[in-house]
Amino acid sequence: MMIGRRTRTSIALAATALAASLTLTACGGSSSAKSADGKLNVVASFYPMEYLAQQIGKDHVAVTDLTAAGVEPHDLELTAKQVATVQKADAVVYLKGLQPTVDQAVDQSSAKYKIDATAASPLVDHHLDEGTAANGQKPAGPAGDPHIWLDPTRYAAIAKSVGDGFAKADPAHADDYRKNTDELVGKLDALDKDFQAGLKDVKAKTFVTSHAAFGYLADHYGLTQVAINGVDPESEPTPARLAEVQKAAKDNGVTTIFFETLVSPKLADTVAKDLGLKTAVLDPLEGVKDPAKDDYLTVMKQNLANLQAALGAPAAPATTPAATPAATS
Repeated sequence: MMIGRRTRTSIALAATALAASLTLTACGGSSSAKSADGKLNVVASFYPMEYLAQQIGKDHVAVTDLTAAGVEPHDLELTAKQVATVQKADAVVYLKGLQPTVDQAVDQSSAKYKIDATAASPLVDHHLDEGTAANGQKPAGPAGDPHIWLDPTRYAAIAKSVGDGFAKADPAHADDYRKNTDELVGKLDALDKDFQAGLKDVKAKTFVTSHAAFGYLADHYGLTQVAINGVDPESEPTPARLAEVQKAAKDNGVTTIFFETLVSPKLADTVAKDLGLKTAVLDPLEGVKDPAKDDYLTVMKQNLANLQAALGAPAAPATTPAATPAATS
């Protein structure tokens, strides 16, 4: 009998949850435990949630990211140790609907503060385009498209909910959490203004990407996303879908096929080669390969630059050089 990937994941989680439960019982573990240095013990499900936790918590939190740097998060399977970590957290920051094993671990956790990003920014179902989807499926499940962090305004709303949650979990440092939240929201507001200005006068409004991750970004800035794959970047498009993408690219004067950093660019390369187009990165920020070098803001700014180049943004006006003072005799 064939067992589906999601079924295998559920079975694996049940086993790891049982192992974690036995471990906690053997160790006499409690449901909530501050880290050894007294910091708020926070578990984040993947990079966008980790970034918020770090930026808002700063020195008052110890953050554990369940998804390691460079790992594609959609099909994360938790180890027994990770399930135990969720069990012992003071606060969990996650996005319900993206990672089923995380959702189940959070449901089973006795952590008092469970901060779900979708409570601050409800999900929307984004079709690939005109209701057509890879493999005859909608690109998002019943819960909707999870990639809400790619709209800076939605991400700012999530940041506020994280700040409120931390303030409740650790009242002694509530003022710092609110201050840090305000600073981050200010940066996200500035990023939003950069995107609005940078994409306002582009020649084209349609972009093609290998992964249907940019529906919220496209909606917010008046663009149209044409995706080769659905929400799951590992899915395989049908020949009919590939033909539709090629037609959309030709009809809309597309110059670039975008791929992402955590998944093989082979599919994007193939489509681009067939159409004689370029390829470039449009990063869905589900993870960052080198956190010491890049973060949410730097990657989003690079995404903006890549979109501007692909969509034909007008060149920035040349700066008039300062007049050279006349020589005096």
